[in-house]
Amino acid sequence: MSGLEPFRQRLDGIDDQIARLLGERFEICREVAVYKSEHEIPMMQPDRVKVVRERYLARGAEVDLPEDFAADLFDLLIAATCRAEDELMERLATAEGRTEA
Repeated sequence: MSGLEPFRQRLDGIDDQIARLLGERFEICREVAVYKSEHEIPMMQPDRVKVVRERYLARGAEVDLPEDFAADLFDLLIAATCRAEDELMERLATAEGRTEA
């Protein structure tokens, strides 16, 4: 098993980078949610999601990711970040008394 250790260490390092980058991406999405809330911009921007998805899939193809994996990962990432953005915007609207309910 010791022959696998260098591979495991490399994978652990990559996993650490992925977690850090995902955390950074979520933080930026929270900043976007605040901006959208302050400027009364709708959370969902379908045209932007389409552009980002196409770019994501193209980048995945460039590094030889299986297309279905790249698509599933993108869909999961977008769903989670949109949900986080939406929840934060709702909290901000409630705090400012801008809710419609």
